[in-house]
Amino acid sequence: MENLCLIVGLGNPGRTYARTRHNAGFMVLERLARRWQADWAYAKKFDARMARTEREGRQALLCLPETFMNASGEAVGAIAAFSRVPPGRVWTVVDDADLPLGELRLRARGSSGGHHGLESIERHLGTREFPRLRVGIGRDDPASREITDHVLSRFSTAEAGLWAKIVDRACDQIECWFREGMAAAMNQFNGPVAV
Repeated sequence: MENLCLIVGLGNPGRTYARTRHNAGFMVLERLARRWQADWAYAKKFDARMARTEREGRQALLCLPETFMNASGEAVGAIAAFSRVPPGRVWTVVDDADLPLGELRLRARGSSGGHHGLESIERHLGTREFPRLRVGIGRDDPASREITDHVLSRFSTAEAGLWAKIVDRACDQIECWFREGMAAAMNQFNGPVAV
């Protein structure tokens, strides 16, 4: 379908990982689905939760891979191939510890930046030429490359209010992207979310 867009939120399934920083992509897509009144259903064939809706005269397929972060590409690649969605219309929402908490950065393409979920999608799509919205989650120690404990931690009470604004702002950016295109969404929303 020519106007079909696959919007993917990256994260890890299960209660252990729910609401952790690494699940930023899941949280944004879950909020977007509520806004768009799209209902999730588990697609066993792809090992993913999926929801389909129409917005602005275009079809959107929302996806939350259940394959765990580092194997996200297995689900994304299979869904993109089955639905005939080219890489340029596979929009990915992902956490980024190299961006300060609350910063949004939308790009049409780019490197994985060491993010294993993006690396997996690159392998399965066979290209880096797919859009990604990076949602800044910050890091405890900017000098340390070891971030596992941080990305798998939950937001503190002090961060909760800001995090809710970040998720809403990321959804606003996706809606702008959907309505007005990449350039408008980048110009209007890239940067820090105001406290």
